[in-house]
Parts: sequence; C-alpha cells; structure tokens
Amino acid sequence: MAEKVIATLSAQSGLELGYDEPSVEWVDGFIERQRLRFSGEEAGGLVNVIGAFVGECVIANHGGRWREDEHGWGVCFDDGNAAYPFAKVRKQFDNGREGGDSVHSFYETIGVLFKRSDDV
Repeated sequence: MAEKVIATLSAQSGLELGYDEPSVEWVDGFIERQRLRFSGEEAGGLVNVIGAFVGECVIANHGGRWREDEHGWGVCFDDGNAAYPFAKVRKQFDNGREGGDSVHSFYETIGVLFKRSDDV
C-alpha cells in the first residue's frame, strides 16, 4: 500500500515522494486538503493507504517493525513502545492540524523519542 501512495501521489503532485520526512510533510498537507472533501467512513481507504505509507517512513528512518496488538496495527520499537500511524492519520482526517493532529508532527516526535540504536 505504501508503494501505491508513492506512485499515485508522485504522479499527482509532480514531486518525487519517498520514505522521507519531506514526503511525510507533503502528505500531511495532502490530508488537510482531502479532509475538506472526505469525512468519516468516506476517508477510510485513504486512511489505510496513507497510514501504511507513514508507518513505512517511520520504519525506514527510525526503526521498528509492524505488529498488531490490542490497539491495532502499529510500529513496535520494543516490548513497551509503539506508534500507531493508522490511528494518527484517522485523527488528522477527523480533527485536522488545528485540532492538534498532524502526521508530520507525529513522525518528527517519533524521531526524537525513539532514536535508532545505530544513531546513538
């Protein structure tokens, strides 16, 4: 699903998106533009593909691995720490940046909280 986001949104935007912070930042703006058009269940498909993309960006740059638990699918860093990109994308669709939900700030925060062992 993440590859689909890169291919589709790169074609639409004219930018070369990848698994990096500038792409997450662009997708954050894309969500803001789309949330005006889609709400609730209408946004479900976008939440799934964008959540997969954000999760893959987290893994590529901050480590972790996909795991499902009682909170749903997330990126697990260790037994006690995980991040839930699908939930964050859903919250941004529901609340927007002005409501305090942004996938870009989510991504940045993960970089601060969960430094990769090879980055230390």
